[in-house]
Amino acid sequence: MAVATLVLADISLTTIIWWLIVGLIAGFLASLVMRGGYGLVGDIVIGLVGAFIGGFLASVLGLGVSGLVGTIIVAFIGAVILIALLRLIHSRGRTL
Repeated sequence: MAVATLVLADISLTTIIWWLIVGLIAGFLASLVMRGGYGLVGDIVIGLVGAFIGGFLASVLGLGVSGLVGTIIVAFIGAVILIALLRLIHSRGRTL
């Protein structure tokens, strides 16, 4: 019987800083495209969550992503999708 083991990656301060930079850039660009910003922290959060959404969609579609620019593009696409979903949910709440 195989035992599943959880291995945590060695996450350094540099890695976290890069995540924040990618999240900020992707969230800021998505806010520009979608015409509405969420502030510095909001854009970082939108970008980080967007990176997970974009990464999931890229893996489902079988797209290989590499490099900083590729990561930012995938995070940007995910952030745009997230903002669109948030606006859809928010607008439906108003009509009830």
